[in-house]
Order: sequence, then C-alpha cells, then structure tokens
Amino acid sequence: MQPKAILLNEEVVGRTLKRLSYEIVEKSDELSEIVLIGIRTRGVPLAKIIADNIQQAFGVKIPLGELDISLYRDDLSAIADRPIVNSTKIDCDVTDKDVVLVDDVIFTGRTVRAAIDAVLAIGRPRRIRLAVLVDRGHRELPIRADYVGKNVPTSLKELVAVHLAETDGRTDVELLEL
Repeated sequence: MQPKAILLNEEVVGRTLKRLSYEIVEKSDELSEIVLIGIRTRGVPLAKIIADNIQQAFGVKIPLGELDISLYRDDLSAIADRPIVNSTKIDCDVTDKDVVLVDDVIFTGRTVRAAIDAVLAIGRPRRIRLAVLVDRGHRELPIRADYVGKNVPTSLKELVAVHLAETDGRTDVELLEL
C-alpha cells in the first residue's frame, strides 16, 4: 500500500473529536442518559476521548463500553475458520439509554449493522446513534452516521487508515492507495 495523503494530522483529529463531542451533547436530551460504546479496535480509544471531552467541558462522566462485533459479522465464515474474539465490556445497562456507537471509519455499513445487533443482544436502548471520525462512502447497507468528523470521498482502490497514539504510536488519518 502506498501512502497517498495525510487527511487529518494530530491537531485536526483532536479538534474534530472535540466538535463531535459537542455535537453529541447538543443532540442529546439528557447527558445522564448517554452511553458511549466504542467498536473495537479504534472506536474504543475514540469513545474514551469523546467521554473525556464531555467530562472536561460539562462535568458529566459518561459511561463507556467496548464492543467486539466478531461473532455478529455477516462475513464471519469468509474471514477465518477460527475468528479471534475479543471481549465486549459494557458495565452499564443500555435499556432505555441513548447509545452512541463510536468507530473510526464507516465504509460499507456492515460493521455498524453487526454492532447494532450486538447491542440489541444485551438490551433495548431508547435510541442508537453512530459517531465516526471518517465517512468514506460506498455503503452496501442503508446505514448513515449521525455524527461525522470528516467526509472523505474515496475510490474502491483507496483505504482510509486511522492511527491513534494508544494503538499505533501516532495520531493521524491517512489515505492509502491499494
């Protein structure tokens, strides 16, 4: 894969996540009803950053969860005979809550569909919303993000790579050519 361009540097990623944090608060009826759930892998640290931003700005600690969607994927048998399943950790009840799923990139919509199925398997939220750092288009399912950091029209020969300090040692968003 060839690096093509840096779409967002560390400073812009930080500003974008702050903006997303404020948008989530603005569109929520009650802060105490929000639950942020990060979709593994990079959605988890993004959800933590958003929760920290909300706590710093509004003094409210938002419950956080980590979601592994491996067993809910519709392409599970095509990926591997023995998929690696990480843990899902949601320590609060999601029933009647405003769940905000957080992920790094939305592409086909299949990851989000699997995440919705996984959340519904543990409770019945009042509402499920989606926050993503990057929307690159090319949906295969009728799913859209409610909160988008940056829309990046891509070709199918391109890849959007999100790097976060917690998982990758650096923070940026890069466009790669396959």
